[in-house]
Amino acid sequence: MNPRRMFATAGRVLGQLRHDPRSIALMLVAPSLLVGLFAWLFTDQDGVFDQFGGAILALFPFIVMFLITSITTLRERRSGTLERLMTTPLGKADFILGYALAFGLMAVLQAVITVTFAVYVCGLTVDGPLWQLGLVAVVDAVLGTALGLLASAFAQTEFQAVQFMPVLVFPQIILGGLFMPRDEMPDVLYAISDWLPLSHAIDAINAVTAGDEGWDVWQPVLIVVAFAVAFLVLAPLTLRRRTP
Repeated sequence: MNPRRMFATAGRVLGQLRHDPRSIALMLVAPSLLVGLFAWLFTDQDGVFDQFGGAILALFPFIVMFLITSITTLRERRSGTLERLMTTPLGKADFILGYALAFGLMAVLQAVITVTFAVYVCGLTVDGPLWQLGLVAVVDAVLGTALGLLASAFAQTEFQAVQFMPVLVFPQIILGGLFMPRDEMPDVLYAISDWLPLSHAIDAINAVTAGDEGWDVWQPVLIVVAFAVAFLVLAPLTLRRRTP
């Protein structure tokens, strides 16, 4: 890995995003709109948004970053851009980490906007420090970015990248604790959910909103970080120069 090439890749990606207002809106605005829609839906039911708002705050950024990252990376390969870049000294790790850095910066902006909107506009009650909530939201969005980078290596079209959602995303939504607390699930499903990173992201968000401290917060955060790092390590190993 060459840091200079990695930063150059990140700068190129950010430059492309600057000329793509639809993608910027999808990353920075769409999660807040979805959180707002959820809060509005239950505006007359006291406590419902506070009960599920944290999990929703973990869910939408993860999905949006997964979609944007996987499709954008796949376009680089299908257009032949990646193949041309690979004829230069740029390595696969430089490419992946440059993308991760660029979208990681977008994830920070997304987290700040979404958390601010959820707390100060939608009225989400948070008993823990807001900076912890923002940190977990950033880590969660970076997780979606890392998984999107990994998934893009196995897709041949943008449609196939979207098709990975029922395999990689929907099971995590169902078993992540949004619809039923994980400790109330059947033992087999609980064991499976323990191996799904979104479960721990939701656990971390819920711990912060409940005002928990110490290992109750940091254990799931560290698990999510470990998953994200593992995805970023695997992504260069599976990345192909072009799509047939």
